[in-house]
Amino acid sequence: MNAADFEYLSTVLRQRSGLVLSTEKGYLLESRLLPIARDEGLESLEDLVAKMRSKNDEKLLSAVTEAMTTNESFFFRDDRPFTIFREDTLPGLIASRSDTKKLRIWCAAASTGQEPYSLAMIIKDMEAQLAGWRIEILGTDLSSEVLEKAKVGLYSQFEVQRGLPIQLLMKYFEQQNEMWQINAAIRGMVQYKPFNLLDSFTSLGKFDVIFCRNVLIYFDQETKTDILERMSKLVAPDGSLFLGGAETVIGVTDKFAPVTGKRGVYGLAA
Repeated sequence: MNAADFEYLSTVLRQRSGLVLSTEKGYLLESRLLPIARDEGLESLEDLVAKMRSKNDEKLLSAVTEAMTTNESFFFRDDRPFTIFREDTLPGLIASRSDTKKLRIWCAAASTGQEPYSLAMIIKDMEAQLAGWRIEILGTDLSSEVLEKAKVGLYSQFEVQRGLPIQLLMKYFEQQNEMWQINAAIRGMVQYKPFNLLDSFTSLGKFDVIFCRNVLIYFDQETKTDILERMSKLVAPDGSLFLGGAETVIGVTDKFAPVTGKRGVYGLAA
């Protein structure tokens, strides 16, 4: 692919999703966009870019954007954030929300559902302490395609082997031929909706916990700052923001501050 075509794709992706496509990620173009080119009856990426340039086809632009912004996910990814959520964050919220008995959680890059379902399983395991509570887990993603998979909750043997403890597989999943489906009770705990983090957050409401892990690394500094500062308006005063291991608020925004002793967890700055 020539430099002009690469620059065109980079601009489209940045404007539509905030994704910064660096040259070292160029290898993803062929693996992710060639199938779209073939669906369009085209033979090459160059032909695909030419069609994108000549015809402002929203369906095609959306397909290209979704293909390039779809990131892998797996259950209890990196483990430590989920341990903190289970052992510290959730018990603290149970104590502080005992009067309202309401809890809202947002997974801002839900992908195929492993992250919100991991949280749902933790909450389900504590249902005795949460009797009578209203708990909402919202999973959003730019890609409607991955969210459809998330809603069904059907995973391959490879996917359930990545991070999912065997006891939870046995407890919350049912085997469907070569696949495993998370049960209806856990699926019913999560609501999914397509959402672009570049859009206004005002329709989302307030949250006690926000998971926004392993997505900010794909944005430029200005976009990271914008997203985090808008998130700071949604999180409860004593709420928590969980970021990925390679992400931080330091040098990006002063609206959040690291929580001492909890790597990857941030609270509103004083």
